[in-house]
Amino acid sequence: MTIDMSQFFQVFFDETEELLAEMEKLLLAVDVSAPDEEDLNAIFRAAHSIKGGAATFGITDLTEVTHVLETLLDRIRKGEMALMAEHVDAFLSAKDVLKMQLDGHRLHTPVDLEAVADVRILLESLSQDDAPPPQAAPVAAAAGAASSDRRFRIELPQTSARDVDALAAELGLLGEIQRDVLPDQRAVFTLSTQEGVDDIIAICSFILDPQDLKITEEAVIKGVHQSIDDRSRNEEEQGYGFFEPLHSTIAENAQGYGFFAPFVPLPLPDAASKDAAEQDEDKGNALAVEEVHAAAATTDKKTAAKRDTDKMNVSAESSSIRVGIEKVDQLINLVGELVITQAMIEQRTGALDPMQHERLLNSVSQLTRNTRDLQEAVMSIRMMPMDYVFSRFPRMVRDLASKLGKKVEFVTHGAATELDKGLIERIVDPLTHLVRNSIDHGIEMPETRLAAGKSASGQLSLSAGHQGGNIIIEVSDDGGGLNRERILAKAKQQGLPVSDDLPDEEVWQLIFAPGFSTAEAVTDVSGRGVGMDVVKRNITAMGGSVDIRSSKGYGTTILISLPLTLAILDGMSIKVGDEIYILPLGYVVESLQPELTDIKDISGQGQVIKVRGDYLPLIPLYKIFSIEPRFTDPSEGIVVILESEGKKAALFVDDLVGQQQVVVKNLESNYRKVAGISGATILGDGGVALIIDVAALLRSSRQLNDESIYS
Repeated sequence: MTIDMSQFFQVFFDETEELLAEMEKLLLAVDVSAPDEEDLNAIFRAAHSIKGGAATFGITDLTEVTHVLETLLDRIRKGEMALMAEHVDAFLSAKDVLKMQLDGHRLHTPVDLEAVADVRILLESLSQDDAPPPQAAPVAAAAGAASSDRRFRIELPQTSARDVDALAAELGLLGEIQRDVLPDQRAVFTLSTQEGVDDIIAICSFILDPQDLKITEEAVIKGVHQSIDDRSRNEEEQGYGFFEPLHSTIAENAQGYGFFAPFVPLPLPDAASKDAAEQDEDKGNALAVEEVHAAAATTDKKTAAKRDTDKMNVSAESSSIRVGIEKVDQLINLVGELVITQAMIEQRTGALDPMQHERLLNSVSQLTRNTRDLQEAVMSIRMMPMDYVFSRFPRMVRDLASKLGKKVEFVTHGAATELDKGLIERIVDPLTHLVRNSIDHGIEMPETRLAAGKSASGQLSLSAGHQGGNIIIEVSDDGGGLNRERILAKAKQQGLPVSDDLPDEEVWQLIFAPGFSTAEAVTDVSGRGVGMDVVKRNITAMGGSVDIRSSKGYGTTILISLPLTLAILDGMSIKVGDEIYILPLGYVVESLQPELTDIKDISGQGQVIKVRGDYLPLIPLYKIFSIEPRFTDPSEGIVVILESEGKKAALFVDDLVGQQQVVVKNLESNYRKVAGISGATILGDGGVALIIDVAALLRSSRQLNDESIYS
């Protein structure tokens, strides 16, 4: 039987990417002046887990980088070296290199070997730097360090020999390990290490249930040392670790490389010193017993607490599984087909006599409720938290602010807000442009902010929240705000039809024009005028809208409104001739039957309709799609008022069919792209209805008509 290793590799790739993301998040949040000990341990554990997994799968380039990375991390978390900003920068660079190497193995992308070598050299040089002397007495500290080894007895449950070997190799990274077999054939380890019970349990939990372990601490006779040559020879004989060391073992020990010093076995006393040793042992026996009892009590408490925590973690992990996105999409498509079939059944049973077919109609009603519940449950699978997007920006904000010489505080709100996966992947690029623009053009230099009475550090915030059937994403800064005069001057320079009395809302929208930029010089950050154009185009393509609020001297807020999902759409069915179309309900303001006196003809420009004092362009849908309508006079049909991108228009149709949820089908992949159509759906009678792209329809209308007439 052959085993498909690709699945195991994929799990490793996914978990490594998650560990790298968590490492970056912790590094960006760490306080260099007073780092949290648990955060440092978490960063170290992430690097150690990546190294162990990479070594298991034979990915040596990752293990080589993580080897020197965790060496430096280990010195810092033990207090041998003070954390500095240079360390954080080096760790972030190492994370980037590890991500590049990971993508090289997973996606077969090229790997910059020079960058890898540079990071290794940087980490090694930082590891060799002398640490500042501690506040305590140096002699005492040295004595404590020399005698800090602890000995643990670890009894394993019944497990396979392969797992025992794997645990021995992993635990061997913590120190010197000895292996034995109990009478019932269970394995038992004796581990001499500088680490505690928590680290042992953390390693064992990868293979075993922590509750099945029995860990006891034994007494260690202190004050015995071993030469570097002896220690090196013992390490070679043991052969622990997943890969050969980068340098000779002697050099590693001399320079302080490696994770932990192995436990040194006690030499056998000769006959001359035997009596003296026994006397010393008798004198210290009582004290040793007391120390062991106290240590054992503390260990038991920590072990019990850790086991409770691990039990909760195991329970949490067992409550979720990894499923390929293609399987989720297939499930959603099948549920969509079920919704369509249910609508067909409901439509066909609508003409039945309720008295004669009561039981059948009740069953159909129950089917409708169950289908709706199933639809909502399955659709929630596609929903992902916005933290998936927000987590990408702290690093970018840090690097860009440092590059521009600015101080920026980045905050997020509503990271738990969920959005459809199809949208959440497409929103990353527009948000990236908006964040970069806020840092580059919005937030001022520290000296400028101080002169204006502000704090030297600017604030950039990302927030997300639900509003009706949409999600609202805000990108806000407390910078200088948009410059109205500069925007208007640039617009006139480019020949755009603008006037000095334009309201602020329309002036702000000018920055989304293609090639529009108010930057004084083109840099590698901005100034080419392509970013904001991409933002507007991408958001519109997702069925969303973007709005800007700005106040000079106080900052700018950009609001993005997106539908919660692209798979299921709340729509209004309209009819023109014999054809039925779907209008996304989010664009519909109201519907009415106009009076003949409210309709005006403008020579060469088409028709407008007066709605509560405002004149709106009238768009006959039958002319757009060349359909034979029932009515050609708007006063005989129905007018639907639509709003998109802050603009309103009136859509002339024959009749309203009703409101319903529809399953969106991709028209381009099944047929071809059609102008003015964003998708299609299947109706209850089996017919196909096209979903109108309202934003594109209104833009096309404004191109055909003089917009100034209606403003």
